Amino acid sequence: MTVTESSASRAAEILSRPVAINGLTVPNRIAMAPMTRMFSPGGVPGEDVRSYYARRAAAGVGLIVTEGTYVGHESAGQSDAVPRFHGEEQLAGWARVAEDVHAAGGTIVPQLWHIGMVRKQGDPPFADAPAVGPSGIRLDGTEGTGRAMTRADLDAVIGAFAEAAAAAERIGFDGVELHGAHGYLLDQFLWAGTNRRTDAYGGDAVARTKFTAELVAAVRAAVSPEFPVIFRYSQWKSENYEARLAETPQELEAILTPLAEAGVDAFHASTRRYWVPEFDGSDLNLAGWTRKLTGRPAITVGSVGLDGDFIRAFAGEGAPVGALDNLLDRLERDEFDLVAVGRALLQDPQWAEKVLAGRFADLRPYDAAAVRTLS
Repeated sequence: MTVTESSASRAAEILSRPVAINGLTVPNRIAMAPMTRMFSPGGVPGEDVRSYYARRAAAGVGLIVTEGTYVGHESAGQSDAVPRFHGEEQLAGWARVAEDVHAAGGTIVPQLWHIGMVRKQGDPPFADAPAVGPSGIRLDGTEGTGRAMTRADLDAVIGAFAEAAAAAERIGFDGVELHGAHGYLLDQFLWAGTNRRTDAYGGDAVARTKFTAELVAAVRAAVSPEFPVIFRYSQWKSENYEARLAETPQELEAILTPLAEAGVDAFHASTRRYWVPEFDGSDLNLAGWTRKLTGRPAITVGSVGLDGDFIRAFAGEGAPVGALDNLLDRLERDEFDLVAVGRALLQDPQWAEKVLAGRFADLRPYDAAAVRTLS
């Protein structure tokens, strides 16, 4: 990738600025996006996971958001190789991860996750547990083998998230991120396509936020007032890239406001390409609209590699001309506050260090084989 000397210098200066999320000061504007890795047998993160995160913190990533970690509910996940955020051995492993990241100069939050109706019964770690969701409906609209959640189910899941958040603070993490994106459980409640309940937890856009807002409030109450609570959300789903929670800014505001009021300190707005405007009539992307509507800090993500070759390899199309300066312009005008980087950091653990030093020529081109390693 060709980057001018002035653009490289500007990137180093802007991305190096610290930013506050509630009581946490992140040393720069670069975040590591959460990426499922499946290298934790029995749900326990080991030495290789510790090194994986610590390397990236040592190389300048300001905020690490871990891969999704299952909360302590029997239907939360579907793999025994995905880490869990409950259990003595699992939490001891995570405590060592946080310790190593801090020793390397970084900050870290676990992403707390329940997959809901995405789960297939018979999968580990709890093979007999059913898939559960707001209405027992999968992302493709079929009923599958799951069931609609009862009041007891709602309470159990809320409790599991609150307990995981309290554990995160207790073992030394800097905050938590709640996974409300990509068609998983919290998103299933927010989206009309999967939430067809006729009780207080279904109906219009505001009613569909009730469960998630209650969960956020429980998490907020389980941790210290200054402990950051981040909420990740998306319009698209893992099986439906055209799905949308909101067609207008007004509809988006109706969804985000109850979550902000319940205690979300920052939003992580997941898009596939960060440079695409979210609504007609404005250049703002989803993170930009989120910050404008809620006043909360926002994290943007979506094919951020600052490298056209990387973006073409991942997304099948190139970034716009001047992508780096476009991103920096948006940061300078406070459209969003942090930039989350995913696959580029899988390929190159020193990615942030190189960018912050203006060494763009040293960036490694993305290779899809990086997804299969824990380098």
